[in-house]
Amino acid sequence: MQKLIRKARKLIRREDGQAIAEYALILALVALVATAALTLLGLAISSSVQNLVDSWP
Repeated sequence: MQKLIRKARKLIRREDGQAIAEYALILALVALVATAALTLLGLAISSSVQNLVDSWP
């Protein structure tokens, strides 16, 4: 476990670590936007299907 912590600290100190952190933030933002978009799309589809069902005799 100590070895893993030392490697993580070395990675943080290096500039490569900064690039990894930036990519992680971008990935998190993309995941958040995708989740929000799919949620809204799901609600729109659900509403459309409900309107279709309600219009049946």
